[in-house]
Amino acid sequence: MNMNLQELVTYCAKSLVEDPNQVEVHSSERGGAITLELYVAQGDMGRVIGKSGRIANAMRTLVRVAAARQGKRVMLDVVTRTSEL
Repeated sequence: MNMNLQELVTYCAKSLVEDPNQVEVHSSERGGAITLELYVAQGDMGRVIGKSGRIANAMRTLVRVAAARQGKRVMLDVVTRTSEL
């Protein structure tokens, strides 16, 4: 079930960024709540977050609805990709 949410976030993010090869989504589940961390290149942060956070909030809403259909709760965090990953 987790994988569908990861694929949704990956698809949305890769559609927005200039460097889709730098997009990664990591997932962890704790107590019925799923945390998704979206890693993108530094130069693509603005594209993923959007003006006043509108794009990031829209992605969070999409993922929240998909998770609710599965009876799960989800949080989406957008993180700058570092050289460690």
